[in-house]
Amino acid sequence: MPALGSMIRTLEQLAKDDVSSMGVLGRSIMHDNALTSRVLRVANSAIYNKGISQVTTLSRAAVVLGFDVIRNICITAKLLTSLLENHNMSAAVYQRLLKLMAQSFQSAMLTKMMLADHDEELQEEAFIASLLYHLGESAFWSVAGAAADELDALLADSHDSLARLQVSRDFLGLSFNQLTQGLARNWGLGELLMKSLQHPNERTPEVRTIFLANKLSEAMSDPHLPAAELQQRLQQCAALMQLPAAEFQQRLQECLDATKRLTVDYGATALIKHLPQAQSLEAAMQSAPAAPKEADTSALLEGLRQLTALAQHKPDFNQVIHLALQGMLDGVGLDRCAVLLLSPNRQRLQPRVTLGDAADDMRQHFVLSLPEQMLTTCLSQPLGSWPGHDAAPKDAHGLLPVSGYLMAPLCVENKSVGIFYGDRQSSGRSVSQAELDSFTHVALLANLCFSLAFRSF
Repeated sequence: MPALGSMIRTLEQLAKDDVSSMGVLGRSIMHDNALTSRVLRVANSAIYNKGISQVTTLSRAAVVLGFDVIRNICITAKLLTSLLENHNMSAAVYQRLLKLMAQSFQSAMLTKMMLADHDEELQEEAFIASLLYHLGESAFWSVAGAAADELDALLADSHDSLARLQVSRDFLGLSFNQLTQGLARNWGLGELLMKSLQHPNERTPEVRTIFLANKLSEAMSDPHLPAAELQQRLQQCAALMQLPAAEFQQRLQECLDATKRLTVDYGATALIKHLPQAQSLEAAMQSAPAAPKEADTSALLEGLRQLTALAQHKPDFNQVIHLALQGMLDGVGLDRCAVLLLSPNRQRLQPRVTLGDAADDMRQHFVLSLPEQMLTTCLSQPLGSWPGHDAAPKDAHGLLPVSGYLMAPLCVENKSVGIFYGDRQSSGRSVSQAELDSFTHVALLANLCFSLAFRSF
């Protein structure tokens, strides 16, 4: 690890020296024959060498492919060799390290693929940031000795990612993410890696891509993960690239194949059995749900018509709620929606009725605890949040999706008793002001029905 850190610092210093970096690059690692050989093999691979003549020196490779590309190949090669060739650990810990490295390498390739429409400099920077996203955990398994064996035993029977994170945090006294941040800061690994670690929900394309690429790679590597969660990650990545699901899946398959070939070029064949297998993903992709529902004006008008007809009689509370939520779900094109009612102590919003994707899970776990001022705002006016719009409240527990959500007060006899809620959590799509307007229209008509119902008693 010290040798890896030293080389990365050297490369980062060279990156800031436009005059001498090309020549010094070769001399700085020429003493490491194995590393030089691997870097040249990768530089001449089909992925990087697009039909040009073979390069035989690092300086020539940097001239042909660009310094950023060669620097990242050097970092990747050194990371893989530093960790793969360290056998001072138990077999179980070594296998855990291999799985983590394979996941990191796959996420780096996914990141680069998903940023294909951006400039090469950003692609390379994001590739390394994604590759090093779990550097702290990799370092721990590599050098922690008996402590690594002890934590490995504690994690052996756990298949829940959140539970594993908590066990690791309790054992270490800090998270692996914090450990990665410390190494990134000490080694000078760049602002993008630090930003992706500290603010993973930031909406810039590169940070969002790094986050989703790591989540998708983790999902593809976890045999115990429910198919629905893998499908959700696939949908989110496709939505970020603004691609139809089928086209994203095709690009994903090509990326998986390219990752295997590049693993061989890096001499890291031990990782191959831990990389996601295209065949094992095929069933999950084929069973992926239909494309997310778009806003349907006809369904919206039909929902409003039914609520209007209901208002002419003595409407039932639950009947109004179900009609309103169905109109929101189909008419606005949401993935899920719910009615959340105030708790008896008026400090939380708890789900009463839920519709759409993972409705049962939402009914059990979607409890919003908001600061008093934010809670008052939710109960008094329609609210919408979407990327770039910060007026709506943010919950402390991360239940509200960063892609956006919609809220509108639920009122009975001019008193707010809860909210109507909707979002596109499953597909990762954002919402708009126009959709908030439609959502609010349905909520207002539902509130009118409640008023008429109580007047008739």
